[in-house]
This record gives sequence, C-alpha cells and structure tokens, in this order.
Amino acid sequence: MRTLVIIPTFNERESLPVALDRTRSAVPEADILVVDDNSPDGTGAVADAAAARDGRIHVLHRPGKQGLGRAYVAGFQWALEQGYELVVEMDADGSHRPEQLPELLARVRRPDAPALVIGSRWVPGGEVVNWPRHRELLSRGANTYVRLMLGLPVRDATAGFRVFRATALDALPLTEIESQGYCFQVDMTWRVHRAGGRVAEVPISFVERAEGVSKMSRSIITEALVRTTAWGVSHRARQLASLVRRRR
Repeated sequence: MRTLVIIPTFNERESLPVALDRTRSAVPEADILVVDDNSPDGTGAVADAAAARDGRIHVLHRPGKQGLGRAYVAGFQWALEQGYELVVEMDADGSHRPEQLPELLARVRRPDAPALVIGSRWVPGGEVVNWPRHRELLSRGANTYVRLMLGLPVRDATAGFRVFRATALDALPLTEIESQGYCFQVDMTWRVHRAGGRVAEVPISFVERAEGVSKMSRSIITEALVRTTAWGVSHRARQLASLVRRRR
C-alpha cells in the first residue's frame, strides 16, 4: 500500500536530517513529505537538499508559521491528491521513533484494518522516556478528560505518531478543521470515531526531544481545554436529547 510519512517542521534544522535518515532506513518503501512553515533557521533548505538527493523525499513549503493543524491538513490534502493509501503523522524531533513505524503500519494493514492507528504511550507496553513528572501528569490528565467528556474509547488521543487510512481522511471535511497543537490530534481522533471509523492503539516508547525547543505553550493547552469542553458539552447534550426522545 502506498505510504506517505508527513513530517511538519518549524526550526528543525538540526534534527530533520537524522529523522529523515532513520525513517528511510525503517520504512524504505515509504515516501516522506516535509511540510515546512518557512523556518527562519533554514530547515526548508535542508529539506530541499535531502529531496534533491532522494526521490522519495518531497517538500511542501508554506509561507509562514500557521500551526501544526494547518500543516498536517496541507499534507493530508497533498497525500490524497497524489493517491497515497496510508498517511503517517510523525514529529521531526526524535520523540517518535521511526523504528516503531513498521508496527503501526502492520496493524493498519491487517484484514480487520482500523481507520486510524495511534502510537500510544498510555496503553500497556507504552512508555515515556526522559519526561519530567509534570509533563506526564498533564498528558495523562488531558487524556482522561477527553475520555470523560467525549466518551472516546482511546487512551492516548493527544498522541501525534499515527497512521490514517486515506479513505478515512477523504471522508472528513479537512478544510473545516481549525484546531491546532494537541487539540488537533483530539479533533482528528474524534472526527474519525464519529464517522464510524475504528481506532486502534499500538504501544510505543516516546522519547523526549534531544534537539530544539518544545512547541508546548499555554495557548496550546488552553485551546485543547476550551475546544474539548465545548465538544463534550455538545456531545452530552445530544445524548440527553436522544434519551428523552426514546422515553416519550
């Protein structure tokens, strides 16, 4: 199945070459799309040089920093236009281990293939490495809140290492998606689930980035909290209304 690994970048000049090399070694049959938001540190030029050397590496340049969600949506649209069947999300900073990607791909290629496979930190066998305690508590708490508010049967809805079947992406209104950061991952998981697609989780080892600076910010956390709460209230209201109608 034609597979595309999407790697969004913003100031990842140091880490990108390593991510590309490891990904090409781990899944040599896959293509890679670097989506760069006009990184001031020259990441786009590094990506262009890699693409010139390797025909399986492609680069999508965007005019400026517009957020993780829009970068992935642009990558999804490119993947669909090019006819890929499996679409991977993966960070450039080394926190996602490309060597574990074959396990995610094997799961989505099974006869009972789900619409989405998530590389999960919070299922049995999953782990985080070199994370401070407060980051682990934040992630676990956020995912618990998502499950409670949305009734989403997923342990790690905020995870960014995942594989979509292109048919699942094609069925979603991608141009309407406005969420960013970790909220974008929750949004995509929620949309696939509501559309009737199955979501599976494969345990991974998540490693704290060795290069660059984390993109985590107060605004990202606030957006995730506000949007998840709004979706949850709307979801529970619909459930209540349906219950009332059945009892009449």
